[in-house]
Amino acid sequence: MASHGKVLIIVQNLPVPFDRRVWLEATALIAAGYEVSVICPKGKHGDFQESHQVLEGVHIFRYPAPPEAKSVWGYFIEFIYCWLMTAFLSLHVWRTRGFDVIHACNPPETYFLLGLLYKIFGKKFVFDHHDLSPEMYVAKGGRKGGILYRLLLLLERLTFQTADVVLATNESHKRIAINRGGVLPNRIFVVRSGPDLKRLQRLPPEPQLKHGRRYLACYLGEMCPQDGVDLLLRAIKYLVEHIGRQDTTFVLMGGGPALEDLKRLRDRLGLREWVIMTGRVSDLDLCRYLSTADVCLDPDPYTEWADQSTMNKIMEYMAFGKPIVAFDLKETRFSAQEAAVYAHPNDVEEFANLINELLCDEPRRIRMGEAGRRRVEEFLSWEHSVPFLLSAYASLFRINSL
Repeated sequence: MASHGKVLIIVQNLPVPFDRRVWLEATALIAAGYEVSVICPKGKHGDFQESHQVLEGVHIFRYPAPPEAKSVWGYFIEFIYCWLMTAFLSLHVWRTRGFDVIHACNPPETYFLLGLLYKIFGKKFVFDHHDLSPEMYVAKGGRKGGILYRLLLLLERLTFQTADVVLATNESHKRIAINRGGVLPNRIFVVRSGPDLKRLQRLPPEPQLKHGRRYLACYLGEMCPQDGVDLLLRAIKYLVEHIGRQDTTFVLMGGGPALEDLKRLRDRLGLREWVIMTGRVSDLDLCRYLSTADVCLDPDPYTEWADQSTMNKIMEYMAFGKPIVAFDLKETRFSAQEAAVYAHPNDVEEFANLINELLCDEPRRIRMGEAGRRRVEEFLSWEHSVPFLLSAYASLFRINSL
């Protein structure tokens, strides 16, 4: 079958295929008849170290990952390094495999410069808007309205204006593309990061994962300063010490730059007996734990970033038919609806009380879990996002043929 076109996907923050959204997009495009190359960093933990690898028809080109940035200058150096490595590899891909489209994922919003360069040669530019970088900067402690915040807004707008097509992960991102980026609505396609039900297989529960206790509560996700895992630990402390709930094992799955600090916080709070922090887990272990869990947890606190972001963990919990405790955020409520109970934002004690209420009410947990699974199957799973991704590319290649 002749190729529909050649696509080069660029992602900086995670290696592929570990970046699940990028991997699902790449394989969906392959299945639809496109040729796909990906440029990304190598893994920082000894994984995904091949410089060139072909998986499921996707050609992946990786460069050595930069050290973990810990300051503004560190991020600045990281962005320059990753941009230069990506530019170099893009020349290699152009020479050896060719591409018609650069599909750039943020953060950061620096690859519009590469897009502008290749537009001279007739290439198209797709902006895959994963995160709200200005809001994330504030969520990490930056000052709204400061020089760096304004710089991020400028880079974001330049990226929007360079793009021939914008892929938004939800309606909040779409509104920002229109109102802040000046993008015409007909150039924006909402492609949600839905769970892949072929990957997330429900398994028989394994009681031994509860470590001799009656219940298991799980958290899944990267552990960064803005993700609220510190609030979750404080909620667990309140649940154990003030409510007296000592029949529950908490398993917190995921790596990230804040993991070691959070382990130290867990130990200072005296929670080592109740809280297991696994680091990154395999897909198999993820499925084992979430299949066994009685309750799943999303402690993302209110920030402008979190309120307008779709949290992948929410839909993955729902894919396993699990009830959720979360803070009341706009996009979280849109995703979970009846599958979650919602604490007032950042209220640790209410979060703990809602965990306790769900653990005491098995019929309610079952109803919530069934509602969540149904919503994923009927609306939110990745298979429902694929047609929008393909529509975006169909519109792009119509543009390209004019």
